[in-house]
Amino acid sequence: MIVRARHYGTGELIDIHWQHGLIVVLENAKLETPADLQTDWMAPALFDLQINGCLGQSFNSPDLAESGIREVIRECADHGISGFCPTLVTNSFAALHHALTTIRRACEVDAALNHAMSAIHLEGPWLSPEDGPRGAHPREHVRPPNWDEFCRLQEAAGGLIRLVTLAPELEGGLEIIERLVNSGVVVALGHTAATSLRIRDAIKAGARLSTHLGNGSHAVLPRHDNYFWEQLAADELWASIICDGFHLPRNLVRCILRVKTPQRTILTCDAGSLAGLPPGRYREWGQELEVVPEGKIVLPGTSYLAGSWSFTDACISWLTATGEVPLHDAIDMATLQPRALLGLPLPRLEAGCRTDLMLFDWSPETGMKVVKTLIGP
Repeated sequence: MIVRARHYGTGELIDIHWQHGLIVVLENAKLETPADLQTDWMAPALFDLQINGCLGQSFNSPDLAESGIREVIRECADHGISGFCPTLVTNSFAALHHALTTIRRACEVDAALNHAMSAIHLEGPWLSPEDGPRGAHPREHVRPPNWDEFCRLQEAAGGLIRLVTLAPELEGGLEIIERLVNSGVVVALGHTAATSLRIRDAIKAGARLSTHLGNGSHAVLPRHDNYFWEQLAADELWASIICDGFHLPRNLVRCILRVKTPQRTILTCDAGSLAGLPPGRYREWGQELEVVPEGKIVLPGTSYLAGSWSFTDACISWLTATGEVPLHDAIDMATLQPRALLGLPLPRLEAGCRTDLMLFDWSPETGMKVVKTLIGP
């Protein structure tokens, strides 16, 4: 198959000979030869660290089944996402165990599902119980970290848990960070009310990421000594940010990018199970959530967001429209950086590389419109 489009990094019109996920030849476009597929732009397909579900399907549902997993994967592919971390949030042990077992079994029987979900993100239940930092996570299931619990969950997952978000101030928090890191799991700090000292100690213990920095926090913080500034200033920590236009204002995104740089910043949509659904009230996480007309998910009657209604392509559109980063940086933040953090193979638009392709139209004014996602076997 010959795919013709502009390279997202250079802007040059190129032809890629793509077979079963492998770039066999990459060359300057030969306009005298018809292409099988031609669009405006091409780039490696996206990878998102936080997908909780979409279209009413939730990875946290007690009724999670393979059919629901497939629906999420299909919808993500429509948005240029060929791989993601199915994300499990704070819940009972039984519910987490069921979800992890279901995902593992689905990956074991279908290589395409395993390709899409090569790593699992466990966001909770070891988070702050305080209002604000806890966000929309159910308080009744928040609990201190427990190594035996993690080992049983990892066994259910078949070793697929590669990322854990936790609050380091919890009893045993620093010890479990060390044990997770030694077992090959990337530890992220998030939904935390930790002191600055505790943040520094967590970094020494091996924490490497701030999960959706700027969200999952108190509405009011001490102006100087607080966990946000401490994480922002720490060169050891990468940061993931949600750029859907609601979770963070432009000026804060600008500050995060200037401090962390695009090379240590990861773009995530944090799509909730209600992503893509029409406005209305729904039941999720044992509580009522609302999709409001402007395109965000909230806890009714509060200012708390409950995941995102948008997908990663919409976050790229919003971010590039601000002018804070060029297109190639925004895409790298949603392709190369998340994979690099997890130690996954990096996709490249180079001959001989196995790379899923995202074909899309884009301009700063109209944003990104995914035309097709080509996914290898």
